[in-house]
Formats: sequence, C-alpha cells, structure tokens
Amino acid sequence: MVNIHTAHDVSNRRMFATMIRGAVFRRRSRALMAIVATLVGAATLFCLAAVCIVVPQQMRDDMRSFGANLIVRASDGGASTQDVRTITQDVTAVGDAQSATYRYENVRIHAAPYMLAGIDSNDVQAINHHWSVDGHWPSNGHIMVGRDVATALDLKVGSTLEIAYRADDNAQFGSQTQSTNQAQSTNQANQGQESTQSHSRDGRVSTDILQGGGTKFQVGGIVDTGGNEDDIIYATNHDVNQLAGERGVDVIEFAVDADADTLFSMSQAIAAQDGLSVPVSARQVSRMTSSNERIITMLQTLFWMVSLVVLALTLVGVSTTMASMVGQRRNEIGLRKALGASSWSIGMEFCIESVLYGVIGALLGIGIGQIVASVLCQTVFDRSLPFNPLLALITVGAAIIIDIVACIPPVRRAASIDPAVVLREE
Repeated sequence: MVNIHTAHDVSNRRMFATMIRGAVFRRRSRALMAIVATLVGAATLFCLAAVCIVVPQQMRDDMRSFGANLIVRASDGGASTQDVRTITQDVTAVGDAQSATYRYENVRIHAAPYMLAGIDSNDVQAINHHWSVDGHWPSNGHIMVGRDVATALDLKVGSTLEIAYRADDNAQFGSQTQSTNQAQSTNQANQGQESTQSHSRDGRVSTDILQGGGTKFQVGGIVDTGGNEDDIIYATNHDVNQLAGERGVDVIEFAVDADADTLFSMSQAIAAQDGLSVPVSARQVSRMTSSNERIITMLQTLFWMVSLVVLALTLVGVSTTMASMVGQRRNEIGLRKALGASSWSIGMEFCIESVLYGVIGALLGIGIGQIVASVLCQTVFDRSLPFNPLLALITVGAAIIIDIVACIPPVRRAASIDPAVVLREE
C-alpha cells in the first residue's frame, strides 16, 4: 500500500512538472515577456540599491576632503602633543577621521600685523582639497600666503618676504607670555636701547618690528579659498618653531565620518575631558555636517521613490502577462476542472510558474544590475563595486514576492472559470 501511494505521488509530481514545462515552452513568447518584466525590475532595483549602499560612504569620504566638521580649540599656550594624541584617539574611536593642527602667531610685515599659521601641509591638504593653490604648499623655507595677503603686499610665487615675530604681539597666549614680556620690557629699559632688540622667550626670538628686521621666506604658493583663509600666511611647523619658539597647537580640525548627533555628543565629551593639560572647547561645523546629511537623505529618498515606481511597473507587467496566459489557457483550465482538477491545484500551477519566471528574471537582472552599477561607480565615483551576496538574495526574494502578488488576480480568474460554460462553447 505504501509503495502504491509513493508511486502515485511520484507520478503526480512528474505530471505536474511536465505541465509546468509544457506551459512554459508552448507559450515561450508570453514566458519571455514575464521574465523580461522581472529582469528589468530586478536589474533596476539591484543597481540602485548597490549604488545607494556605496555612494553615501563615497560621499562621506569626499565631504571629509572639503573641510572639517569638528573643530577643537585650545587655550593657555595651546594643546601639547600628548593632548592632540588623546583627543585624536577619542575621535577615531567613534568614526574614521582625518585631522590637521594649526598654530597661530601674530607677526609683522613692514610694520603691519598679519596672522601666521604653522601647519603640516600633508594633513591640511588632506581635509581641504577645495583649496585652490597657485604654486605649492608650504615647505621649510617656503611659505604659502592667502590671496588677500598676496594682493595687499603685491606678492607672487617666488617673491621674498621678511617676517618678524615679537612676543608682545602674542601676549594673549597666557600668563607665562605676559610675565616674559614684562621681563623683556624691564631688560630693554635697563639697557636703554632705542634700536631693534632681540630677546628670548622659551627659545623664541622677539624682535621690535617697528624698527624693521625679521626672517626671510620665499613665497612658494598662493591659496585662494574665498574665505578667512585668504588673510593668513602659512608656514611649516618647523619654520614657525624656529621663528617663534616651540609651544602647543591652537586648533585641531577633524573631518569625521559621523552624523550630526554623534558629532554633537563627541564635542561635549571632548570639552568635558579632564585629562588634558589645557582647557579645550569643541564644536561641530554644522554647515558641512548638514550638507552631507541632506545630500545623502535626498539620494536615499530618490532611491525609494524610483524603487516604488519600478516595483509597480514590474507588478503590472507580470500581472498583465499572467492574465494573458490565463486567457489563452481558458479552455485547458475548463477541461481540467471538468476532469476533477481542483481550483487550488490550478492556482498552484500558475503560482509556481510565476515563481519560476521571477527566479530566472531576478538572476539575469542581478547580473545586468551588477555590471551597470560597477560601470557607474567606476566612471562617476572612481570606485570599484564588490558583489553583494546579501543584496542579491534580497533581490531574488523581492522578485519572487512581486511575481506571486502579480499572479493573484489571474489565479482568481482561473479559479472562477466554469467548466460547463467552457465545454459548451467548445
């Protein structure tokens, strides 16, 4: 008895598979239309999803090269190397980040006050790709001047500039500076000097700029940003240390891969940290952060809108094709129902046929979508796109669900066919 039932079940399954195969190959044009409809939908969804996964990260990386989104300022002589290391470790623990430090000193050129910034050229360039530099970035003995400074002093690349430092112009850096300046003033009064004088403050050379003098530098580059950077002179940290002596940095800029809420929490944590040698304040650059988030949000919104349209079109295409198949097989369905086939078995046949179209269309669509997405990422964003197996599985699942939903109206239509009416028409 068991063998008879087993043989009967095997025979039914073979018959079912034969009917599915026959339905597909006898109506190849209709089957091809259903597969193409699913293929287009799967390819579009896979391509958009793959690009939307890669592009936001690429945009965050690009945005980090267009300026800092977190700025830390130090007081009382600047942050030490250990302070910079500690703050950087705290920031990089939250997200991938690039950093650059700035040390600012007031200097004089031809008796006029200017701001000199000591920087590491590679670090600053890494987070400020938008700076337009005519010439090259600072190197030892060569400075980079802002466009406004170059215009005011009539400087060109290759010009020689004499920069002098006086401690009195930088008294705001702390009480130690003030006490040193008082000692220097007393020394000057005792010696009764009227001409240019030089004094040391922690290794710094202080010159009375009003009487002339200073250190000569060659202008290696002129930077034009359209912002406050155009009013500053940039030199290497080595040259600034030689000119004004060694001390900590005044500003640390970070380009962090983090959202606005994370940056806000991070800035509060840095400002409240107790293990630093000097007090610091931190703030996020909302302009950069909000622009980044807004663009990414717009891109993701566009993805969902296009995805919904593609899903709707795929659903309509598959449903129309399946409805056409039901119409063509109306007599066959009526005859089978007259021979005892249930509406459930007929509906299941159409559902499995639809799933078959969905799987074939999805697999072909994933291949096409991967090729298109790779070409887009390589040509537009100059970034390779690895294959995402999880996204492929989601695409196949979505295609199967769409095709099953699309075949529901045709299946209900097939189930409602009256075999007596069909046979009478024959």
